[in-house]
Amino acid sequence: MKIKNNKLLLVGVIFLAVIAVFLFLRGFSGEDNWIKDSKGVYVKHGNPSSVPEKVQEQLIVISCAKNLYSEAKQNGMSFNSQCLGKCIDYSVDIVNNPRTAEDDKVDNQCTDFKNGITKHFVELDKNGEVVRII
Repeated sequence: MKIKNNKLLLVGVIFLAVIAVFLFLRGFSGEDNWIKDSKGVYVKHGNPSSVPEKVQEQLIVISCAKNLYSEAKQNGMSFNSQCLGKCIDYSVDIVNNPRTAEDDKVDNQCTDFKNGITKHFVELDKNGEVVRII
């Protein structure tokens, strides 16, 4: 009987140790992190303790792009497939939503992006919503 109790105790201790290790590793697994959605926009996953620099930059870029859109709209711009400008290292482009083959034509890309002045781009639809960010 004593041997059975010792085995049960050992199994219980091992089980609790495995659970403790799992919970410890889970905290470092990126469970609470920032992930990219289907548009390429970083979104919170869980409750991250900090905001990485790349996420902060993207938040600034998206805000800047939406400001460019708002300014153009206030100035009476009719949105088709045009470049609105740049924000940091991103060109801001108006595209169809859903995207069409027209949006992929090099002739319809922002000149700064085509010429390598900007390395990334933000695509907004005709309503100013993010279609994708790369």
